[in-house]
Amino acid sequence: MKKKVSIEGMSCGHCVNHTREALSELNGVTQVEVSLEGKYAIVEACEDVSDDTIKAAVEEVGYEVVGIEEA
Repeated sequence: MKKKVSIEGMSCGHCVNHTREALSELNGVTQVEVSLEGKYAIVEACEDVSDDTIKAAVEEVGYEVVGIEEA
């Protein structure tokens, strides 16, 4: 499973690291790539991780998810 998560509110490298760490801690997630310039994260997982779970992890660290799609 691979999903692209569009994120608003990240403004620096610290924001990117915070988001990457939050998503990496989810069960089943194997790789996370976060782009500050592109305002997105690519989440790869060995099992299906729900959109709600991904959204909650990002919002818990203070950023807004504006869309999630298959990557």
